[in-house]
Amino acid sequence: MKRKKAALDYVNTHRDLIERCQQGNRQAQFDLYKQYNRAMYNVCLRMLSNEHDAEDVLQTSFVQVFRKIDSFRFESAIGAWIKRIVVNNCINFLKKRRLQFSEWDAKLDPVDEANEPPIPAGLNVTKVKQAMSRLSDGYRTVFSLYALEGYDHQEIAGILGVSEATSKSQYCRARKKLKEILQSDYA
Repeated sequence: MKRKKAALDYVNTHRDLIERCQQGNRQAQFDLYKQYNRAMYNVCLRMLSNEHDAEDVLQTSFVQVFRKIDSFRFESAIGAWIKRIVVNNCINFLKKRRLQFSEWDAKLDPVDEANEPPIPAGLNVTKVKQAMSRLSDGYRTVFSLYALEGYDHQEIAGILGVSEATSKSQYCRARKKLKEILQSDYA
């Protein structure tokens, strides 16, 4: 007898909780916040690389979540919807700080991944986070969106208002710089 795999229903995860939030139930809002605040704080911290900024953007984001919760239509997972708000707020925060990207020309600046330094052995999450915090805002933002948050370069280009080629080059440069930092600090 073959077992049927249970289908995961991410769209309806926490449906009751969300509906109570939409009705203005403060306890439900607190419960939703508790459910997602840690993961969203980590997104903020990876993108902003500053604990105080991450906390501020996180709080601003959850205020927006609860103001806009009536517009949530269960077309996606609530976590994905909250994450989109958080990421957008992080990007807006960085843009206010004049996040800079340089346009990339492959002819003038080819990316040669073969010449990148190897990743040192024995790394842990803390060491990688520390190294990421030393990347420029532009590098860290693109690296975080692509490598950690799962956006593709076309989406990143649209979010940041840059070309897809610029997103790709910023990612490659960030990865190379991150490897250099890790190699110099922990090799």
